[in-house]
Amino acid sequence: MNVKVIEKDLMDPLAEINNVKVDLNNIPYDFEHVTLLDNTKPGADVVLEFVEENLGSRKFNWVKKPAGAPATIKQLETAAKSEIVFLALGDCGSCSSWVILDAIRLEKMGIPTVSICSDKFLPFAHELAKSHGAEKLNILSVEHPIAGLSKEEIVKKTLEILPSLRYILQIP
Repeated sequence: MNVKVIEKDLMDPLAEINNVKVDLNNIPYDFEHVTLLDNTKPGADVVLEFVEENLGSRKFNWVKKPAGAPATIKQLETAAKSEIVFLALGDCGSCSSWVILDAIRLEKMGIPTVSICSDKFLPFAHELAKSHGAEKLNILSVEHPIAGLSKEEIVKKTLEILPSLRYILQIP
C-alpha cells in the first residue's frame, strides 16, 4: 500500500505572539455605513439581520464567507469600505477563531469591529483576542446554542444582547 504524506503548518490560535499590541479603533458616534460579515454558520444571518433591524436607517453592506475559514483579502477589503463591521457567528472552535481573527485583521486595517460569539465560546474568544494583542476587542455573546434553532428562538436569544450592543455603539 502506498501512502502519501503531506506536511502542513497548523496554527495554534492561542500561541504566544511576542507582546504585539493591536491598536483598536474607536467606533464613530455617528456612523452611517455598516458591514455585516456573515460566516454562513446556521443562524448567523438571523443574528446579523437582528443587528441590522436595530441600527436604524443606516446603509448596510453584506459580506458572506465560509464558516471555519478566514475571510479572503477581497472580502476584508469589501467589508472595510464601511465605518464599522459586525462579524457573526462564533459558536464552535473554528468559527469562533476566525470571527475573532478576521475582526483583528479588520482592526489592523483601521476598521472598528463588533464580533458576536455564543457564551460557551466567549472565554476562548477573549483569550484568543488577548493572545493576539487585542485584549479589549468588542465581543458580544449570545446564549449557546444557536445552530439548530428556529428563527424565532434565535431572535429571542439575540434580543438579550441589545442593551450591550447599544452600550458599545453609544446609542441611547
